[in-house]
Amino acid sequence: MIGKLTGVVDHKGPGMVLLDVNGVGYELHCSDRTLAELPGVGSRVALFTELLVREDLMQLFGFRTAYDREWHRLLVSVQGVGAKASMAILGTLGAEGVARAIALGDAAAVKAAPGVGPKLAARVVNELKDKAPGVMAMGGDVVEALGDAPAAPATAVTPTTSAAQAEALSALRNLGYAPADAAQAVARAAGAEEGAGTSALIRAALRLLAPKD
Repeated sequence: MIGKLTGVVDHKGPGMVLLDVNGVGYELHCSDRTLAELPGVGSRVALFTELLVREDLMQLFGFRTAYDREWHRLLVSVQGVGAKASMAILGTLGAEGVARAIALGDAAAVKAAPGVGPKLAARVVNELKDKAPGVMAMGGDVVEALGDAPAAPATAVTPTTSAAQAEALSALRNLGYAPADAAQAVARAAGAEEGAGTSALIRAALRLLAPKD
């Protein structure tokens, strides 16, 4: 299994990048968001990968972070969501946006991805709502696996954001909140306070979880 490739960007095309790894060119299929974050031709970059193997096809998919790849794996576990649909969803929302949409039950956000209809969007939210907290809690751990991947541009979601949300979710679960309730509160807090750190997310989420008079 090829889990990660580090090399030089040789070519960027629609939905793909050709990565030169010690003279061997690997064609990686990527989301539009990932492609936009990649540096120019001739630049060195590291991408996490996932290999799709079928009887008539072998495709390698590239992701900027291990957290992105984990969400891809979760998305394609849903019936009717293939690699193409997963790339469309991640390209539209990003891993953080997917986590937030599922935690909040926001099928409309998932439906915004090209080629994803309302029924499929609803199925993604319904089937993953119980699994989302676990993946969100992994965020801090998978981000540590970034290794020599270069930092994403300032406009992209940064690994620090993933780690902060994962730490906040873990803290709330340690306080005894149900995983689904904690994930929803963290997602809402993250949406209201873009780029907030762990402490700020915990405080905001606790306010949301506080009993209403």
